[in-house]
Amino acid sequence: MTETSPDPTVPADPVIDKDNWQDADNVRWSFQHVDQVLPTTPISRGTGPVAQLPVDLQDLGSVEVPKTEFSAARSVRSVIEDSDTDAWMVMHNGTVVTEEYFSTMRPETEHLLMSVSKSLVGTVAGVLVGAGDLDPNRLITDYVPELASSGYAGATVRHILDMRSGIKFSENYLDPKSEVRQIEESIGWSESMPEGHPKGMYEFLTTLEAKSEHGGVYEYRSCETDVLGWVCEKIAGESMQTLMSRVLWSRIGAERDALIATDQYGVGMFDGGINTTLRDLARFGYLYANRGVSLTGEQVAPTSWIGDTLTGDVDTRQAFADGPDDNRMPGGMYRNQFWFPFPDSHAFLALGIHGQMIYMNPGANFVGVKLSSWGLPQDAAKLFPTIRAFDALAKAVSAPVVD
Repeated sequence: MTETSPDPTVPADPVIDKDNWQDADNVRWSFQHVDQVLPTTPISRGTGPVAQLPVDLQDLGSVEVPKTEFSAARSVRSVIEDSDTDAWMVMHNGTVVTEEYFSTMRPETEHLLMSVSKSLVGTVAGVLVGAGDLDPNRLITDYVPELASSGYAGATVRHILDMRSGIKFSENYLDPKSEVRQIEESIGWSESMPEGHPKGMYEFLTTLEAKSEHGGVYEYRSCETDVLGWVCEKIAGESMQTLMSRVLWSRIGAERDALIATDQYGVGMFDGGINTTLRDLARFGYLYANRGVSLTGEQVAPTSWIGDTLTGDVDTRQAFADGPDDNRMPGGMYRNQFWFPFPDSHAFLALGIHGQMIYMNPGANFVGVKLSSWGLPQDAAKLFPTIRAFDALAKAVSAPVVD
C-alpha cells in the first residue's frame, strides 16, 4: 500500500460551497469532504466483524494495456497516473494485490461515488426481490401512488432498473438547465432555487413527464434510480439509510459507516450521493465477483439476482444499442444499474462521473476499484483506457504461473 502527503482538514481554498464544489479545480478536495459541503447521514456498518482483506501486493504497473481508439498501447501505471486517480485497488480471489493512494486520499477517507451509488441501490432492490417483497414486473405506482399523476404512470420497476422508461430527462451535466442539474437545485445541492421550483427529491420526481412509451430503448437517466430508491423505501417502510445498512452494508464486513448526501428533508440522493472508502467499495464489488457471497461468507445478494444481472433479457442488448446516447460500448448492455461494456466478456462495471469505477469479472474472480477526480464529468480518454487496464490486469493475475 502506498500513501502520500497528510490529509488536510480544510481545503487549500476554503471558499468551497454548494455553488462551486463541482468545479474542476475543487473536485479533488470536495469529493473527499462532502460532509463539509452538503448535508449527510450515515449508512451504518452495524456491529458485525470487519471482513479482513488478505494482502499479497504485487507490482502490476508494467502490465501492458492494449491500444484503444482513445490511446496507444501503454502501461497500467501510465493509465493510473494520467487519469486523476485518488486511489485504486485490485483484488484477485479475495486477496488485495494492489492498493494505492494519492495526494490527500487515505484508507479511511470517504470518497464520493457519484453514480456508482446506483449499483448499491440496485443491489438493495435485488435483495428485496429475492425476499419476495419487490416484483420487478409490477407498476411503480403500485408501490409509490404519489407518482400516479407523473410521467411514471404505467412504468414498471423493471423499466427503471434498466433505464427503459419513457421519461423526459436530460443527463447533460454541462447544461445548467438540464433535469440532472434541476435535481440538484431541488434538493439544495446548489444555492440557486428558481421561484416555483419543486423542493426536495420526492416533489421533483412527481413533476417529471413522459416523452415516449415505457419499455422502449435504453436511455441513461439518473432519476430512474431516485424513483427506485423511493420504491424501496416504501416497501421497507424505512429510509434508504437504514434499509441499506440492514440488508447490505452491515453484511459485507465493512470497516466504516458509509455516508449518503441528502436533500433538505433527509431523503438520500440515491443516484449519486453515497460516500465510502476504497476498501469498503472493494468489499461491495466482491459480491458480484463471488455469486453474491460477501467476504464474511454470507449470501448477501441472491444468486438469482446475480444471474439476472449478468444475463439480462432477450432484448436488453438491442435496447441498449438502439438508445439515443453514444455509449461507445457496441454490443454492450445496461442491467439492474450496472454497465456491461462488451458482448464477449464476463466483465461489468459500476460507473460514476468524474472517474468512479468498480470493475467486476466473475470469470477471473477479479475486482478493480478506482476513485478519481476528473475535471470533466465525462472523459472517454480516461474511461476506456481504465476499463482496458482492468481487463489486462484480470488476465495478468489469472494467468497460470509457469515454472
